[in-house]
Amino acid sequence: MGASLGPGRGGRRTALAEINVTPLVDVILVLLIISMVAAPMLQRGINLELPATETATEIEESRVVVSLDRNGRIRINERPVHVELLLERMKGLAATNPTETVYLQADKLLPYGEVLLVMDKIRSAGVTRVALVTVPLESAEVR
Repeated sequence: MGASLGPGRGGRRTALAEINVTPLVDVILVLLIISMVAAPMLQRGINLELPATETATEIEESRVVVSLDRNGRIRINERPVHVELLLERMKGLAATNPTETVYLQADKLLPYGEVLLVMDKIRSAGVTRVALVTVPLESAEVR
């Protein structure tokens, strides 16, 4: 009875040493597709149509930008805030850096009174330098 039963039958068993990479590649491809689809959505800014002026210039320094969209929603550096929080943030800014300029950009179709109310709230918080953001007249004509 010295006959060998062959591999896998009571004799020596050999371990399967291969790794199946197909599921790993599938998962990586799905993650790549999701990131490719999601990346353009993350870069989308606030949809504003700024008024055009002849004297507009580019500003390259870091700055605090308060934005007002057509629906009257307020954002500080593209982060949505409530009006009460806007006052708190502006008070904090005025306390830490009283010479800081706050740039106010509002959609051109927004009523002038609403823009002035937000500007008044910024100034009542102690910020003395508020600048209105516009676009140069040439780039507005291209649109």
